[in-house]
Amino acid sequence: MALKTLALAALLGVSSFASAQNERNPATPLITFDPYFSVWSMADHLTDQNTKHWTGTEMPMRGLVRIDGTAYRWMGRTPGATPAMKQTGLHVTPTQTVYMFEAAGVQLQATFLSPSIPTDLDLLAQPVTYLTWKASAADGKQHSVELYLGVEARIAVDTADQQVTWRRGRAAGLEILSVGSLEQRALARAGDNLRADWGYFHLVVPSGSDATTSTAANSQAEFLKTGSVPQDDDLDQPRQGNRAPLVAVAEKLQVGGSQAVERHVGLAFTQPLAIEYLNRRLKPYWARNGKTVGAMLTEAMKGYASVVSKSDAYDRQLTEKLTKDGGPVYARLATLAFRQTLAANGLAADMDGSPLQFPKENFSNGCIATVDVLYPSSPFFLYFNPALLEAQLKPVMEYASLARWKFPFAPHDLGTYPLANGQVYGGGELTEDDQMPVEESGNMLLMIAAMGRAQGDWHFAKQYWPVLVRWAAYLKDKGLDPENQLSTDDFAGHLAHNANLSIKAIDALGAFAEMAKGVGDNKLAAEYTALAQQMAKKWIDLAKEGDHYKLAFDSANTWSQKYNLVWDDLLGLKLFPASVKNTELAYYKTKLNQYGLPLDSRKDYTKLDWELWTATLADDDATFHALTDPLGKWLDETPTRVPLTDWYDTKTGAQEGFQARSVVGGIFIKSLRQSGLGHKQ
Repeated sequence: MALKTLALAALLGVSSFASAQNERNPATPLITFDPYFSVWSMADHLTDQNTKHWTGTEMPMRGLVRIDGTAYRWMGRTPGATPAMKQTGLHVTPTQTVYMFEAAGVQLQATFLSPSIPTDLDLLAQPVTYLTWKASAADGKQHSVELYLGVEARIAVDTADQQVTWRRGRAAGLEILSVGSLEQRALARAGDNLRADWGYFHLVVPSGSDATTSTAANSQAEFLKTGSVPQDDDLDQPRQGNRAPLVAVAEKLQVGGSQAVERHVGLAFTQPLAIEYLNRRLKPYWARNGKTVGAMLTEAMKGYASVVSKSDAYDRQLTEKLTKDGGPVYARLATLAFRQTLAANGLAADMDGSPLQFPKENFSNGCIATVDVLYPSSPFFLYFNPALLEAQLKPVMEYASLARWKFPFAPHDLGTYPLANGQVYGGGELTEDDQMPVEESGNMLLMIAAMGRAQGDWHFAKQYWPVLVRWAAYLKDKGLDPENQLSTDDFAGHLAHNANLSIKAIDALGAFAEMAKGVGDNKLAAEYTALAQQMAKKWIDLAKEGDHYKLAFDSANTWSQKYNLVWDDLLGLKLFPASVKNTELAYYKTKLNQYGLPLDSRKDYTKLDWELWTATLADDDATFHALTDPLGKWLDETPTRVPLTDWYDTKTGAQEGFQARSVVGGIFIKSLRQSGLGHKQ
């Protein structure tokens, strides 16, 4: 190991950095909170491009440094000829992204920390990312180091032409620069390819250091000349205009010897309202008890040291567990999926203060609380904190319990983010043809059963039992041999007699039987257990085709990933003999392409989440690695630089569609199977 790598590992407090010193990710998370506050680097080096929102729209954060009077870039592109520092390292952990740079005898580490720890809801709900700099002398000499961070107002608006308002203020030893749209039309627009339209971005700087702050548009140019930023005049006076400010901070450091000098700031985004749910306007979860923005920011910055310590320990423990569960490729995939899964959700407070969580169907159709998005992401929440899955399923069950939901099966969605006022999929007057009846009903039964097992009680199933009985009855009639309808893979079109969808229905009925037993209805439990067992036997006869099982019962010479079969193991249903999954796994190994296993025999594209579900069927490590090792190659070589896509071509590695979605939480199904439902974190 090189001395530089050893020094870096020591600085980070991690021993495994050497194996991932120069990570190449499709995109690298910087700020990851919710669908509005989500900023990424979509290049190999932090200086190759401007930083971007997950949609690909630029949200420039510009980083500069002057070392003994000579200027360099450490983040973003800038006009002119300012050279970039050499990026010597990049390492991503579950909660942190760490960059290392070097120039003119100085090493600079920039760490973005989003403390998204799912078991700590107060911390998870806090809309603050910490940016920490550590500077040290690489040559042992004394150096004058001047650091700059400038954030463009585009971080707080949907489009660059929107007028903004901004202000400077102080609170409890903090300098707070805030910027947001002038109109501030809360919850006025819903859609997919949208950014923040209301709320305020805050650059939060602890007082007491040599930091100076500015909202002047020329702060970057002034810093390059002098190492300082222009001082604003009035505090606490909101201003507005056509010109967009740069909220900026400059820090003066002296480095030398062996000690690193450290500074940090907070990057926050606050909105007074988070979600509209059944025409009720809900506050963000952090504000549920009347906490003000100032109080939240003060608390977040005062807790900095504790948060860093907690996040470091969490990252080390989780990384070790992920590597043990599935090896280095699996750990890398899961690490990249960790913050992305959470950042595709909005966390709000119900009227009684309880959490409600709403995923956005990013770059698909913008739907909110989509059931077949909840389903693939559910392993993440079952593994880390089942209470968060309950916070996602509760809105769906409340909506499905209303008289306005007239169908005997589960809904597809609750609206378009951030408005969860009723299903929009299918458009207009909803009909059965617009739905995914077997898909969504099976999804809900499986998730609720798994959640009950993970929580160790059946309170949720009991609360909505009549609805669950109705959905089970629907699957009893329609599930074994599904009619021509859509599944979660709706991009592939309608398909009748779908063998994988049939597995979902069968396992869902077995899961329902478990729930019936849990709520005390032993007669119904026995009936549905016997029914599911009979259907599984019929499935084998319908689907068998030589050395594998078909895509559709009536389609010869076809195959598909039977990823839904994973619930047979997770829930211990044992409806299908082990020979079914083992036969399929052996066949899949003959169908692997350069970057993974196709979804089925129709196309070369695949789904990242389902690949991990399919691989998790394997009882032996060799088969699991055979199916997942190509995904490490895909991470290194995909030409598409976006936050993890879950739909890509297995021959070219290129994105087919979708990005930054929460469904990548399905990657954690391997750890869930290893630990079991109901394990203790």
